[in-house]
Amino acid sequence: MAQDALPAFITALLDPARYDHPAGEIRLVQTHISFVLLAGDYVYKFKKPVDFGFLDFSTLEKRRHCCEQELVLNRRLCPEIYLDLVTVTRDDREYRLNGTGEVIEYGVKMVRMPEERMMSNVIRAGGLDRSHIDALVSVLVDFYRRAARSEEIDRFGTAASVAVNILENFDQTRAFIGQEALSQSQFDTISNYARRFLRQEERFDRRIAAGKIRDCHGDLYSANICLADKVYIYDCIEFNQRFRYCDVASDIAFLAMDLDFHDLEDLSAYCIEQFVDRSADSGLLDMLDFYKCYRAYVRGKIGLFTAADPAVDDEVRRSCLDGAARYFTLAERYANR
Repeated sequence: MAQDALPAFITALLDPARYDHPAGEIRLVQTHISFVLLAGDYVYKFKKPVDFGFLDFSTLEKRRHCCEQELVLNRRLCPEIYLDLVTVTRDDREYRLNGTGEVIEYGVKMVRMPEERMMSNVIRAGGLDRSHIDALVSVLVDFYRRAARSEEIDRFGTAASVAVNILENFDQTRAFIGQEALSQSQFDTISNYARRFLRQEERFDRRIAAGKIRDCHGDLYSANICLADKVYIYDCIEFNQRFRYCDVASDIAFLAMDLDFHDLEDLSAYCIEQFVDRSADSGLLDMLDFYKCYRAYVRGKIGLFTAADPAVDDEVRRSCLDGAARYFTLAERYANR
């Protein structure tokens, strides 16, 4: 995309001379909510000044707070990756990292993981196997065992609380119906299924009673996992507690859905089988397809949001729409099943 469409400080940080370490050729990656700069051995992540209702990065102070939360929460699973809060300063019209001028932006500095070991790239290369799933499940079972639980967190597991997240997705995608990625038939099938399931309040109450509502990760899929010298799970949801305070089933369903999305249904089934066995949580199976459907729909929604961002180029926009269409098809499959 053209650099003049980027914020001025991002354009400035595309210059390797702005860094106090060897940076090589800077690579910019965008999501619907972030600018991510890959610079040598490090990654710098900055939040876009957006407000989607469920997420509000509209002010500098809100972005600073969420950056601080991102560090604290992600250090639960990979403390060695999340290094520090960074500032972008402006002095005499020059932008600097951690300079002495006016602070115009906050970001997070991370250790850069080997790209070939990112789970999404391992999948793409055909290298994912059961040993990787075993390692992942071991980390996750321990993580959920230690994850915070309280009466406050339990309240996010009720049918009424889960419905807030589910129904919000439908409200936020209604304007996209009939365009390239989401048909009216798909929308009706998925939304009707979700509403029927949400009326079964006793399912949700059983999960609360079993102690399965925890302070989870919230965004558990292959794009946020690195299979290097050990398993690194990063980039959890820091911006909204109601997406992170959830049923363990919702978190693990995201990972299983992602494996289904990549046509790895056997590994998806193995992942659930191993997780249920090692965590002694057979009740998870009663919720699995519901939460898989929810997670697939969320990924489709994010694809729509990213494609609608004027800051992304045509290639990214096309890729996002294609991916969104596949996610909505997958969500429809879970709903019909």
